[in-house]
Amino acid sequence: MDNQSTQKPIILASSSRYRRGLLQRLGIDFTSHTPSIDESPEGSEDPEHMVRRLAAAKADVVARAGFQGLIIGADQAAVMEGRVIGKPGSHETARHQLQLASNNALLFLTGISVLNSATGRRQIDCVPCRVRFRCLSDELIERYLRREQPYDCAGAFKSEGLGIALLDAIETTDPTTLIGLPLIALTRMLEAEGVAVI
Repeated sequence: MDNQSTQKPIILASSSRYRRGLLQRLGIDFTSHTPSIDESPEGSEDPEHMVRRLAAAKADVVARAGFQGLIIGADQAAVMEGRVIGKPGSHETARHQLQLASNNALLFLTGISVLNSATGRRQIDCVPCRVRFRCLSDELIERYLRREQPYDCAGAFKSEGLGIALLDAIETTDPTTLIGLPLIALTRMLEAEGVAVI
């Protein structure tokens, strides 16, 4: 099957440059649209339920905006000791996050949803990734943050960049889930909708 000539329109419901970069790896045509939604947890919602709900909600918002095709929504949460750790947004918060992560582990949960806007069919999944950090000195943390400035990344590091040097291990069935879009799960979802990646 020629995936370029027969595929349904694919829309990525995200403004994330990291997710766009991952989707480009599959070599399929797509457009992206930024969904505007409240990403706050609902009450005492557990993180896995939250990322599934938000991934679906992002796809729904883009569908309601009139986009037609296969709409991909994704959401990620970093969890330490049951508490969600967000994007740091500043040097000080990033330093604090990495100090907490030192000699500890973060669980990244990435929710993914593919909505066929024509049929209403939705596929949804959550892919976990456990990241174990080395013992990080304050000096090492400071050097890392000055070089990479990962202030827009949950957990304050980029595994696809210099942040890999902070880690002892990454445990997951899909290494792309840590960057924010699990391509193994996504490929299967697209194929279930008749889009052959290869």
